[in-house]
Amino acid sequence: MTAQTKLSAPQLLEPIDLSLPLDSSDLLIQVTDPTVFAQAHIEGAVLLSPAQLCCSVPPAVGKLPDIDSLHGALAGIGYHPDRRIIAYDDEGGGWAGKLLWVLDVIGHKHWAYLNGGLHAWAGAGKSLSHGTFQAQDTAADFTLNINQQAIAEIEDVLQAISDPEQIIWDVRSRDEYLGLRSGSARAGHIPGAVNLDWELLKNPSRQLRLRETLADDLAHLGINTSVSVITHCQTHHRSGLSYLVGRLLGINIRAYHGSWAEWGNDPDLPIE
Repeated sequence: MTAQTKLSAPQLLEPIDLSLPLDSSDLLIQVTDPTVFAQAHIEGAVLLSPAQLCCSVPPAVGKLPDIDSLHGALAGIGYHPDRRIIAYDDEGGGWAGKLLWVLDVIGHKHWAYLNGGLHAWAGAGKSLSHGTFQAQDTAADFTLNINQQAIAEIEDVLQAISDPEQIIWDVRSRDEYLGLRSGSARAGHIPGAVNLDWELLKNPSRQLRLRETLADDLAHLGINTSVSVITHCQTHHRSGLSYLVGRLLGINIRAYHGSWAEWGNDPDLPIE
């Protein structure tokens, strides 16, 4: 079932903005490997592993999971459409951004990103908890519908190549973009795509918070609120962060969830 839902404005939170214990209307989600969660997490957080956000079907392993798998994963953490979701990770926003993209896909109306995640939280002198997470085993009183507004497929990317009002944003490394290395059968990039590595979106000297110059950095590439943007990487992990950045800047952005894993393995699709 498909539903078109207007995407609400997201929030960017700093550690100082998050008070513990959490309000019962908030759901704080850490998107990391379970071993990382066991070692360090914010008190009251629940866990989604990166694998739960991916279909894991080759070659495009990072595509959206099927609706039943997604429903089960969200039910296990106490999700409800009326709750505000606050997402964070341990890498500066890639996996958290992937989750927030998923929330847009299911039409969730209220979400926020904790800037810098675990690193910024620890850097602010905030305490961390330890221990494993046990998923809930309760009946879920919500249904999921897919909102295509946040999703780009092959056909959308092909159309964007020749459309001057659309930009394809490749956030792989420069070497991948230039075809010097590739995780797929073919090397190179989608014709006309611009490149800004996802690593350049976060500031390692500020505990992996988003760089404060991102609006200007993207404007130099022609990415602004006057165009439509499709972003991708290899498996729609790194482009979780670029999607998040676009949403925070008010850009009309979609994620090509097949990414280069799909495009670079299809001999019938054009490359540069």
